[in-house]
Amino acid sequence: MKSTPYLFLTLALVFSLSLFSQIPNGYYDGTTGLTGQDLKLKLHDIIKDHVEYSYDDLRDFILRKTDEDPNNSNNVMLFYTGRSQAKTTFGGGANDWNREHVWAKSHGDFGTTPPAGTDAHHMKPTDASVNSTRGNLDFDMGGNPVSEAPGCYVDSDSFEPRDAVKGDVARIIFYMATRYEGGGGEPDLEVVDRVNTSPSPEHGKLSVLLQWNQLDPPDDFERNRNDVIYYDYQHNRNPFIDHPEFVDAIWGDPSLVIPVDALVASVFPNPFSDRINLSVAEGQYTYTVHSTLGEVVMQGSFAGSSHTVDLENLTNGLYVIQIYSPEKQVISKQKILKLNSL
Repeated sequence: MKSTPYLFLTLALVFSLSLFSQIPNGYYDGTTGLTGQDLKLKLHDIIKDHVEYSYDDLRDFILRKTDEDPNNSNNVMLFYTGRSQAKTTFGGGANDWNREHVWAKSHGDFGTTPPAGTDAHHMKPTDASVNSTRGNLDFDMGGNPVSEAPGCYVDSDSFEPRDAVKGDVARIIFYMATRYEGGGGEPDLEVVDRVNTSPSPEHGKLSVLLQWNQLDPPDDFERNRNDVIYYDYQHNRNPFIDHPEFVDAIWGDPSLVIPVDALVASVFPNPFSDRINLSVAEGQYTYTVHSTLGEVVMQGSFAGSSHTVDLENLTNGLYVIQIYSPEKQVISKQKILKLNSL
């Protein structure tokens, strides 16, 4: 298995941002209990008809705010590299930043025309040459390392982003397939379980994107971006950032979906240095700790309502812990960050 280490700047961002998602009251009314196409169409009705902007607007002010470095207001965070770069360095040079269509614009031939071609939810600032390397490829695992973007890989038919934004990519693709259902001159976009999809209005690879949504849940940077687009510009939201469980409810196995407000376990402290504490209702539980690539690095079981897990031997970095009920169903899935000294 190839190694794709995180940039520590990205790790810090996951937990250091102070802005939290502000979902408007009632925004998702009518979605309770829906799955599959019924849920997808309901979400489409909620997020369609957003305020449109031009392609130049993305360059001139929108991306400068949606992707602003929280530690330096003069910079933007570049999507695939994780690099913080001056907002003023937009351009076509190899190390400039430019506008990336995460849903490649050739997959449906919508170009840079509103609404799909300028929808801020799938537009990201990227290193210009890395943008060129990704091109219009589908998303999948594997390939050769991208020298300018540690943790990214590319081959002839797909691009793999770094671990810290795998879930971001997945939720962007699922957003586009939900927002754009055809009609009124708009494209009808679909997520499919294959690559080499251009120029069809399709993007893949579905099975991999489902995994990425699970392994890389929304972080504060992603949630804040969703808020900025909603409150300041388009006035619509990416529902899969607010409710990542909607992804499995539509494209995955709805029986495995656990609503965020139904989680009955807590994990603390987070970040941690040596140990974490699990707090649950009385019962018999098992747990697994995964690397961000899905490899199980620790597992165990306990009885009662609390348990301390010793993770002292793990290296610094980001992990995912899952807690299972006595019936072997996942009741909690959370990112945890290990730092040696807090």
